[in-house]
Amino acid sequence: MRCPYCQSEDTQVKDSRPAEDGAVIRRRRICTVCGGRFTTFERVQLRDLSVIKKSGRRVPFDRDKLMRSVEVALRKREVDQERVERAVSGIVRQLESSGEPEVSSDEIGRLVMDALKGIDDIAYIRFASVYRNFSEAKDFHDVIDEITASDIATGPIEDD
Repeated sequence: MRCPYCQSEDTQVKDSRPAEDGAVIRRRRICTVCGGRFTTFERVQLRDLSVIKKSGRRVPFDRDKLMRSVEVALRKREVDQERVERAVSGIVRQLESSGEPEVSSDEIGRLVMDALKGIDDIAYIRFASVYRNFSEAKDFHDVIDEITASDIATGPIEDD
């Protein structure tokens, strides 16, 4: 693993432990040249995926781009980072296990919306405004009504 500080390839693993319920290995590393310390994550990749954009263009799937999109929606919201990691890993697992080598950007957006709905209503609305290309205030009202109707349908959670 190349050191992010000095670009040396001479690094050592100091500690390894499972993360994300065992789906990822977290490794603490140290560079033997500059002494820099950094963390890497090792995760299983079942297959290479391509994303079909709305324009018809095909691009390689990028987990980091997916993570950035979710993080933008969650900006300034108090959500545990581990929960975000689990949600993104779940989306990636769904995409990889679908058996299809290509996935539409619409499908990815739908999966993100489903995940955000269970994490944070405000993030869900933020993401929906971009994903559904809101053009007027009424669009926000419609999504808020969806959330409210969903909350009413599931009812309050009561402790016994």
